[in-house]
Amino acid sequence: MLDWMKSTQGYSALMMTIWPAVLIGVLPVGCLFYMNSSLSAPDFITIAILSLGIMGPLVAAIFLTDDFSKIATITGEITAVLSEPDLDRPSQRKNLKGLDISLRDVTFAYKDTQVLNGITLDIKQGTTTALVGPSGSGKSTIAKLIASYWDVGGGHITIGGVDAKGLPPEQVMDLIGYVSQDNFLFNLSVRENIRMGRPDATDTEVEAVAKAANCHEFIMGLEHGYDTIVGGAGGHLSGGERQRVAIARAMMKNAPIVILDEATSYTDPENEAVLQDAIGRLTHGKTLIVIAHRLSTITGAEQIAVVDHGKILDAGTHGALLERCPLYQQMWAAHTQARDNDQMEGGAAYV
Repeated sequence: MLDWMKSTQGYSALMMTIWPAVLIGVLPVGCLFYMNSSLSAPDFITIAILSLGIMGPLVAAIFLTDDFSKIATITGEITAVLSEPDLDRPSQRKNLKGLDISLRDVTFAYKDTQVLNGITLDIKQGTTTALVGPSGSGKSTIAKLIASYWDVGGGHITIGGVDAKGLPPEQVMDLIGYVSQDNFLFNLSVRENIRMGRPDATDTEVEAVAKAANCHEFIMGLEHGYDTIVGGAGGHLSGGERQRVAIARAMMKNAPIVILDEATSYTDPENEAVLQDAIGRLTHGKTLIVIAHRLSTITGAEQIAVVDHGKILDAGTHGALLERCPLYQQMWAAHTQARDNDQMEGGAAYV
């Protein structure tokens, strides 16, 4: 944006300087026509007066072309979303045998880009499974397929022994609470954003959940407390505050399966400690699927799956992977080195 502005600024300034100076051209040319008797004095005066007012509409018309471009872009994006085919799912709920999740030879592609290449993974009910790997390896795609954001391209995903394609969307949404790194808040009050997790929740229940998510104090510090409007996409709140409201919304939903897609990746250390505490309360006793770059936060997981280039290289506990998985060993070494550097820099700053 800055490079584009710099490249066009000179031409724009030149245009806005020269174009409004219409009399520089109108007066000498008009005088020439008048002296040659091809233009009468009343017409000459009228033209000179009108020329002073012509630039306003022309500039407005030029800026209007920008609005047309914005409209074309926005309508194009909306049309692209609305033209996507709907998921073909049944309407009748199914009886599940537990909540174990199983992925078998799952493949998936974004249009022509193949992302997953035969993912096989078992996630037991009530356990924590972490997905780790380089950026772009397919971790978030796996999580979103489990949450039925898309249908798998090949293979199948089962929840409680039933193929996810055979479950109605409402049933899947009741089973899964999804917290991502860029959660969206609607331009409503804080109370209504939290209540979206369970629309029939009372004000007392909303406030109880907010306290459990460690966001009651900052909410009470807002201008209108729980009735404060958060702005478009939650723009009136900081990133950490938006994330805590999103966690409170997920806690209100109380789904038995919770997916955390790098939920604390963009938060500062102070907010991360608060968020980790809130996440601990949210996920207590539930099936947890977590995607994290900070490996120290998932060392206690019952299962860690290492994902690379759309495949699961290995799965096991932290200790087992340190012994047998080269990629995990590299990631852990890089993580511990970065953590040590941060601690050294923090200690130097403190001193």
